[in-house]
Amino acid sequence: MHPLDLKSAALAKHPQHVVLIHFSIALDLTGVMFEFVAQWTRNRTLAAVAYYNLLIAAISCVPVMATGLTAWRWQLEG
Repeated sequence: MHPLDLKSAALAKHPQHVVLIHFSIALDLTGVMFEFVAQWTRNRTLAAVAYYNLLIAAISCVPVMATGLTAWRWQLEG
């Protein structure tokens, strides 16, 4: 399996929710770190990076919730 093969990654046997939730958490923590550094250095570019990073983290919550509900329903017999 090639590491950048999206079809294999999307259809993998392991639960996708586990992968996606950690990605979303990492985006949140990185965005907060950029925000602190932007405030400390008064750098507008870092503030913009923090904003867009947190925006992507918020958008990534949609597939996280979808895969979580799907896993709960089908794998955990919700």
